[in-house]
Amino acid sequence: MEDWKQLFSGTVRYIDQRGKSARDDAIASFAYDDALAISVGNGTSPPTARLWVHDKTIILGIPDAKLPNVDAAIQWLEQHGYQAVVRNSGGLAVVLDAGVLNLSFILPDAKGIGIHEGYQFMVAFIQDLFRNLTTEIKAFEIKGSYCPGDYDLSIGGRKFAGISQRRVKNGSAVQIYLCVEGSGRERAELVRQFYGIGMKGQSNKFEYPEVKPETMASLAEMLSIQLTVDDVCKWIYQALKSVSTSITEQSLDNAEQQSFEKRLEQMKDRNIKALGI
Repeated sequence: MEDWKQLFSGTVRYIDQRGKSARDDAIASFAYDDALAISVGNGTSPPTARLWVHDKTIILGIPDAKLPNVDAAIQWLEQHGYQAVVRNSGGLAVVLDAGVLNLSFILPDAKGIGIHEGYQFMVAFIQDLFRNLTTEIKAFEIKGSYCPGDYDLSIGGRKFAGISQRRVKNGSAVQIYLCVEGSGRERAELVRQFYGIGMKGQSNKFEYPEVKPETMASLAEMLSIQLTVDDVCKWIYQALKSVSTSITEQSLDNAEQQSFEKRLEQMKDRNIKALGI
């Protein structure tokens, strides 16, 4: 496929939705990406970058909602101030907080762009984004991390980011969480304990990850620099601006708002069915 610079060489839509923290806002994030994927896929919106941050939220995959003791595990999370949300894209449990930046690239032509190409598109962008700080970002599965996958991003064998992908009609949302600041180890320990409570020593057909906290770290920790989510957001904007002919920050139009409302209800229904909430 085209590299990220070519695909973003025309008009790029940029939506910064940071600052939300409630559980319903996290649910809404996935509905936003669906609505945008529909309009980007049908050509009524240019390729889009959306930034989002949700504090103290655990995003679960469908298999996580089927843990034998999931109710107790979620109650434990809530006692520690975390809300749980089941997503509509692939993957397993990940931690979101104020130090974790989520970036969604909403791309057209899902039928012509392979799934692996979508992942590689995001990998190349992140490698370029941090090239002035490190050239050691690699993409391969980090055993012992939470939500492990072939496109885990790591430096020196410690993971700081994971990528998922959601395809809606002819558009696709490639989503990445970036552990920018804070303790990657503490986030991993939270997920490790969540699985421990959720399994409660029982066997299960699904193989949940055996999380080893030492396999995860934030970018600030690994690069030994003062790095913030705000810094990375500025760099993302500058990177897009450097290759695009123009950047628009248009909010949802009427058709997108209607798609969003429909997809939001679907997300709420998904969570009610999965978690009973």
